[in-house]
Amino acid sequence: MATTATKSQGDERAKKSVRASGDNGRTRSRGGQRHGGRRWLMASAGAVVALFFLAPYLVMLIGSFKRHSEILRIPATYVPTEWVPSNYASMWSTPETPLAYNLVSTIIISACGTLLVLVVAMPAAYYTAKHRFPGRLAFLLLVLVTQMLQPTVLAAGLFRQFLAIGIDDTWLAMILVNGAFNLSFAVWIMHSFFAGVPKEIDEAAMIDGASKLQTLRRVTLPVVWPGIVTAIIFTFVACWNEFAASLVILTTAENQPLTVAITKFVGQYDSAWQYVFGVSIVGIVPVIILFALVEKRLVAGLTAGAIK
Repeated sequence: MATTATKSQGDERAKKSVRASGDNGRTRSRGGQRHGGRRWLMASAGAVVALFFLAPYLVMLIGSFKRHSEILRIPATYVPTEWVPSNYASMWSTPETPLAYNLVSTIIISACGTLLVLVVAMPAAYYTAKHRFPGRLAFLLLVLVTQMLQPTVLAAGLFRQFLAIGIDDTWLAMILVNGAFNLSFAVWIMHSFFAGVPKEIDEAAMIDGASKLQTLRRVTLPVVWPGIVTAIIFTFVACWNEFAASLVILTTAENQPLTVAITKFVGQYDSAWQYVFGVSIVGIVPVIILFALVEKRLVAGLTAGAIK
């Protein structure tokens, strides 16, 4: 009888175990379904948001392959009845503006302006972050105040100054303008990253025999590199998109950047919208490539800056 009771208890425990495992399986199944449903919902919401922001660029891209008459057609056609890829070839030889020179001007002004900002902002950010000196806070506040001034407000005064010193209508003038108006942002971005590096790291490097320059180059810069990349990207994009000062200071068509050149296709009575769209796409592509190349470091820099 004892053996029979033991067997009955064992069978009962086995049945309970089977029921428990079945319940756990159904719970996991329902949890997986809910998790999958949420993931699908978030993916759908993300796709809708992405489509909303990408829609103007898609319209612009499609419009660049349309004929001029079709762009102005009423009712509008969202898909071209006839694709005209030759727009991208003919826009480079239009009489309105020399686009090839404009593209070269944009690249040189943006690259040199960004390099100037990097060369000036990095030592300033490092010194203000690592040293306490009289007037430090006033200096940082002064740097921040310059961010409130925009080239649009000062374009006329800058033109008179450049005219007086003989560098008006030159790339050098716009490199100086872009460097000056983007310097404060780069200093503040890099200042926060340099300030986040513990002094003990620099002191340990100096104890090992490294000079201040070697400590900066071999120890500090690799740590703050995401912040430097962030400053470079935002500075380059700001230089690339600058319009107001270029419109006033650069009067020769060959020296003007794409932001000014694109306005030449918009006239009082007619506009070559197919070229406007095409030039816009050409102007966007280099920035997209740059973002794609440094995406990981840019995200790391923005995340670290938010935490700080």
